[in-house]
Amino acid sequence: MELKKNPKADVGRNSGLYFVAGLALVMLITWQALEYKKYDDVTDYDLSQNIDDMLDEEVPMIEQIKTPPPPPPPAAPEIIEVVEDEADVPETVIKATEANEDTEVAEVAEIEVAEVEEDLDIPFSVIEDVPIFPGCESEKSKGANALRECFQKMMFKHINKNFRYPEISQEMGVQGKVNVMFVIQKDGSIGSVRMRGPDKNLEAEAARIIGKLPKMTPGKQRGRAVRVPFSIPITFKLQ
Repeated sequence: MELKKNPKADVGRNSGLYFVAGLALVMLITWQALEYKKYDDVTDYDLSQNIDDMLDEEVPMIEQIKTPPPPPPPAAPEIIEVVEDEADVPETVIKATEANEDTEVAEVAEIEVAEVEEDLDIPFSVIEDVPIFPGCESEKSKGANALRECFQKMMFKHINKNFRYPEISQEMGVQGKVNVMFVIQKDGSIGSVRMRGPDKNLEAEAARIIGKLPKMTPGKQRGRAVRVPFSIPITFKLQ
């Protein structure tokens, strides 16, 4: 005799359904536990406001400038008494200055016009009597052009003799041309020296060289000594 199992008695028949239902129930319980919140029952709220704290703010100190009182009104002027002028004032009669036929004309002696010596500057290239550099006196008989050539020759000789390159300019590598302008005064001295160059030290050296020029025979225009401006370049070049 074979034993037959009743299908209703099979315990594992709905096990999968039970597992899903149980898993859903556990997840629901877990979710509720995470979302659960609890609030404290507090009923005594302080609804009052601290008015003193609201009114406690810093008030800026403002300095009140007192306006000075207005100046007093000016004093009333003293009463001036008007005195009548009863004195007789002689009238001044102005005579006419127009001349007519009866007007006598006085003879005027010759008027001597005094010559006013003007301090003229005559350029070196156009002056009649060229300034004579010491040592060029023998060229005077040869004319003005010979004197000008001798003047320039002696000038370059003087520059080469007294030339000295400033050490500070050599160390800095400064070189260039310094244009020197000066005036041969009416007494033959040198004045009004001006320089223009690339460096102050070179300008100072050029002024020193010109300051050593000897006194010359002044230039003349129409037989009168005049000032003669002269310019010459001095070149500073490093070897």
